[in-house]
Parts: sequence; C-alpha cells; structure tokens
Amino acid sequence: MAERTSQQTSQRASIHSVGLCVKPASEEAGEAARELALWLAQRGIRVGCDPEAARWCGGEAQARAALAEKVDLLVVLGGDGTLLSVAREVASRPVPILGVNLGMLGFLAEVAPEEQQAVLERVLAGDFETVERIRLEVQAERRGVAVLQGRALNDAVIARSDLSRVIALETAMDGVPVTTYRGDGLIIATPTGSTAYTLSAGGPILTPDSRVFVLTPICPHALTQRPLVLPDSVTLEIEVHPKDGTAQLTLDGQVGVALEDGDRVRVAASRHPAHFVVSPFHSRFEVLRTKLGWGQA
Repeated sequence: MAERTSQQTSQRASIHSVGLCVKPASEEAGEAARELALWLAQRGIRVGCDPEAARWCGGEAQARAALAEKVDLLVVLGGDGTLLSVAREVASRPVPILGVNLGMLGFLAEVAPEEQQAVLERVLAGDFETVERIRLEVQAERRGVAVLQGRALNDAVIARSDLSRVIALETAMDGVPVTTYRGDGLIIATPTGSTAYTLSAGGPILTPDSRVFVLTPICPHALTQRPLVLPDSVTLEIEVHPKDGTAQLTLDGQVGVALEDGDRVRVAASRHPAHFVVSPFHSRFEVLRTKLGWGQA
C-alpha cells in the first residue's frame, strides 16, 4: 500500500464519468484507450475523450481543459510527458488524474498497463487516495508586458541560448535579493520535478507532498552556488541578463519563449495544485528504487 502523507487524501465518492487523454501519435496508447473506453462503458461509466483519444474511441473530441471540468476522473494513457501536458492544461478544478505508464520511465504515471483494471475497479468504487502536487505559475515580462504566462508541474528553466555565453540571473525572494546566478542557467523545480532535470544537475530528491521548491543552478560559474530549497509560500522574481544573444524560458521542457536582456520572470506556487491518484500497489520509495536502480549491485 502507498505511504500516506499530510497531503494525501482518501476519496469515497463514486466515479460516474471518466475523461481519456492519450499520448499523440501512439498506436499503443490509442488501442489501450479504445479497450478502456469499452470496459468503462460496460460498467455504465460515461466516457469523454480529448482530441487524440477521440480518434481511437469515436465520439466528440473535447479540449483537455474543458474535459477536466466535466468528468470525475481523468485517465492519461502515455508517459510522463503526456501527464505533464495534461497537468498543465487542467485549470482550477481538483479533478483526480490517474496515469497509466505506456512510456519509458514513469515517475508520474505509476500504474502499469497490467495493473490498470485492478486499480480502476477500486477507483470507480471511490476507494482511492490522491496526493496534491504543486504546480508553478510562471509569468515572463518584457518592459511590463507579459510575453508568456503558464503553469508547470515539473519545472521552469531559464537557460542560455545556443548563441549566448554566460547569463546572469538576478534572483529575489518576496522582493529580498537572494543572489545573482552566473552560468548556463537556473532550474526552479517542484517536488514532482525533483526527479527530472534538476536531479541531473545535482538537485535533491523531494517527496511529492513537500511544500517547497528548489532552485538549482546549471553549471554555475561559482561552485559555491548550490541548490537552494525554499518554501512554496514565496514569490521569486528573476531578472535576466544574457552576456550575448538571448536566453530561453521553458516550462516542463515543452513550451517556452525567448528572453531578452532585462526581461523578468516571476514564479510562484499555484493556488490550484494537481491531484494525482496514488497507486495502491506501489510506494513512492519503491518507484524510486525501481526507476533509479537504488540498492542494485
């Protein structure tokens, strides 16, 4: 059984409608969605589809944000990348999200295809738990005008472009100067994102329920600039100064914008976290042991 945490919540309401979200251009995910839609319909569950799922299951295609407003549960068939895009598109409604791992890694999509029906039987009966995962609200401004606004489940990354050299990132917390990072860039990661890019850059692993985020410099010029863990109640403001050319702001490695000298990036925890269904068959540390090969000779 998965470990319980302060941000993990038991659910008892039955599920009457399910939205299916499918990894684009994946025949495996499409076939899985078609089989799942039939399985759900046989149990009297209303099924909605995002545009990709609708290609395989028929019926009306709905944007993911609209789908999340109408259903009791979102099932995402794909990998962590698909889950990241779904979690960004879900707005303020706390709809539970269940990830079925058809990808390569599966830190977020904890349920294996062979476990899917057993997990769903419990979920449909209302016997499941969710964990809140912090989402970041990110805004980039140029001379007071927003050039990007978005959410991130994993991280917001400010990095030098191919044509720039060292970039300087003047970083403040709630208006109080922290430091100026000089190097290849900076990763602002949630606990969910602590096993992603920031891990490869030397950041710590955080449990999903942690109420913090971490700043991890990328190849810092000063080796004393190490990862910094901050409470999720603060607002970060980062002023960007590329030495040459431009920099790049990227959210979850999927969407982004080019940044110019003097642009400002504001990052804060969203008031609306994502709610992920916890697998009843795997603990968080079992997932880490398996995915990271902990304890192997």
